[in-house]
Parts: sequence; C-alpha cells; structure tokens
Amino acid sequence: MPPIPTRRFGRTGLPMPVLSLGGMRYQQSWSDLPGDQITPASQANVAATLERARAHGLHHIETARHYGTSERQLGWLLGPTPDPQRILQTKVPPHEDPAAFEAELELSCARLQVERLDLLAIHGVNLPEHLQQTLRPGGCLEVVRRWQRDGRLGSVGFSTHAPLPLILEAIESDAFDYINLHWYFIRQQNSAAIEAAHRHDMGVFLISPTDKGGHLHSPSERLCELCAPLHPIVFNDLFCLANADVHTLSVGAACPQDLDLHLEAVQRLPEADQLLPPVLERLEQARLDALGAAWLASWQEGLPDWSDTPGGINVPVLLWLYNLLEAWDLESFGRARYGLLGQGGHWFPGANADALDAEVSEAALLAALRASPWAAQIPELLRRLRRRLGGTPHQRLMAGEAAA
Repeated sequence: MPPIPTRRFGRTGLPMPVLSLGGMRYQQSWSDLPGDQITPASQANVAATLERARAHGLHHIETARHYGTSERQLGWLLGPTPDPQRILQTKVPPHEDPAAFEAELELSCARLQVERLDLLAIHGVNLPEHLQQTLRPGGCLEVVRRWQRDGRLGSVGFSTHAPLPLILEAIESDAFDYINLHWYFIRQQNSAAIEAAHRHDMGVFLISPTDKGGHLHSPSERLCELCAPLHPIVFNDLFCLANADVHTLSVGAACPQDLDLHLEAVQRLPEADQLLPPVLERLEQARLDALGAAWLASWQEGLPDWSDTPGGINVPVLLWLYNLLEAWDLESFGRARYGLLGQGGHWFPGANADALDAEVSEAALLAALRASPWAAQIPELLRRLRRRLGGTPHQRLMAGEAAA
C-alpha cells in the first residue's frame, strides 16, 4: 500500500497526512502515572501502533498535556524511532495565569523529551474567558510568541468544543494558524467554521471522527446496513475527506489494528464521488422515513439555549440525539452522550432530561419552549429518549481538563 497522501495544512505550509495518529486511546492510563508504573505490555503496544502508523505515512502525531500517560509513553519512543517527516503536536489548555500555562507547556516538552514542537494547540477554547485568557495582552499567546521567537515552537492553533459563534470569533481574530474541531457526517453544525478557516488559510484538523462521529468502532446493525458496502468508519472518513477544506482526521488508535479501516478509506478516496452518493441517499431516506419531513425542516427552530432552560436541560443536543436514535439506531453513542450531559462541564455543557417531571415540571419546560413549533410534543420526546438512554452517568475521560 502506498503512503497516504498529504494536504497543505493551511498557512503552516506543512504537508499534512490526511490521517493523523491521535494519542488519546493507546496510552496506559488517564492519570499521569510515574514512569515506573508503565507496564512493558502497554509500552510495547504504543511502540507497535507508532511504528505501523509511521510505515503507512501517518507522520503527524498529536497528543495533549492531559491525555494521562500519553506524552510520557510517546516521549520514550520518539528518539529511538526517528522519522524525518514527523510532525509533532501537543495541546495545552489556556490559563488565567500565563506562567501556569507556560509551566504546563514546559512539562509537555519534558514528557515528550523534545526541545521543539511543530504544532501547539491551545486546548479547549470552549468559553469566552478561554479565548480572552489566550488573546489578552500578557496572556497565553504572548508566551507562545516568545517560544516561537526562540525557535521552540512552530505554528499555533486551537482546539474547541465551543458554540459556533465563539469558534468564528477565534478564527476571525487571525491569531491562529489552524483549528481542531468536530465536523463529520452526524455533526455538520461547524460547516461555517471550516469555511471561515479556509478564508483565513488555516489548517483544519478534525477531532475524534470515529468515536464522536457516532461510536463507529461499534456501529449499530442499522447503520451498517445503510452504509454497505462500506464500513461506517470508511464512509465517515470518505465523507470528511471529500471536503477539500479538511486537511486531516485524527485516528485515535488503541492498538495497531485500529488503523486498518482508516487506511482502507484512504485507499478508496479516489472513488469517493461514486461511493458516497448512494450511501448518503439511503441515510437521508432512513432519516426521512423515521422522523418525517416536517420535523426535519423545523425541529431546531425556537429552541432555547441550555442556559435559558429550567434545570439546564440541553434540549437542542437531546433532540439531536433523539434524531440519531430514531433514524440510525445510534444507541451506544446516544447513551454515552446522554450520560455525559451534566458531567462534561464546558466540554459538553447542559444537563440531560433526568430532571424532567422531578425538579423541572412540564409547565416550566413548556414556558422555555414557547418559541418552538414543536413545544407540545417535545416533553414526551424527551421522556422517550430518557427511557431508552438514561441510567448511567458518564465521566469525562481525562484527568484534569477533559475532551468530551
């Protein structure tokens, strides 16, 4: 199999492979364990995953300060397994105190055993204060600029789970060279952000397309039928990479074999124009059959923000999950997302529907929904969703700051 192709990563100028090796799942622990607690078996798995990725052209490796043991385990391998084409990225969250931010950045480099990073993302610009902490005079970006002048850092970007207006504000600041964000078949709300990034010649890196793209590592039988003859992972990769403004997808491999379907997708990328339309047509027809044209045309109208809803119930997200469940049986994904609501902080804000009929009355919810054409139906839809998905809260994955 030939090495995977590259795309120019915006104004960084880097030749970015269309698949990147994400460091979020192969590590031993979500806690930053001491080195003597890393097992030989875990380290061998990371080494094998890194080597297989390198052999197939996944020269971009990305990790984060709060991905548990990921930086430490990776750092032990970078020197012994040289790759002249390697592009190394880590991510550090913003901080009100730029000295604390710099200390985290120093620790990342120490764990990775490198003097220079090719890419640094300000990790989790999810709230206005995160952007302010980064961009204000004397803020985190001034630390980054000093590191760049000293030759210790290449390009700077940001990762985000923020609402679209804040993402667009960060892009329009023109302070960043690239962006890490969510966008895939089941979640296309950030299309305008990709278009804005293109106008600013920014690199576009898609976060977690397999897991947050619908738990495609364990897809529903219904989704497999609709995507056939493609595996849902292959379909989603092709969907994402068919957008020329997308430069790379993060493959969060837990082991070397997790690369297989993504490599298949890249092999089939020249056929995307023929492979995608029939699958897209079937998926859309299934959605239409399950939910009806009237609902699909207007379900998002007049929905309040979670912060304006009694109990913080995140109605837009819950109805999105309802749609995914009814159309394509994405129960595993829906259960995880439902359980995370109320646990995810600024990474996945708002609450699920558990408080409805307890702390939150139907009358109070209806008052918040008064601008929705579906207000009368929504409480019962939320109850149905709760019956099918409720039960177990889901904790965020990372120690400290966490990606949802």
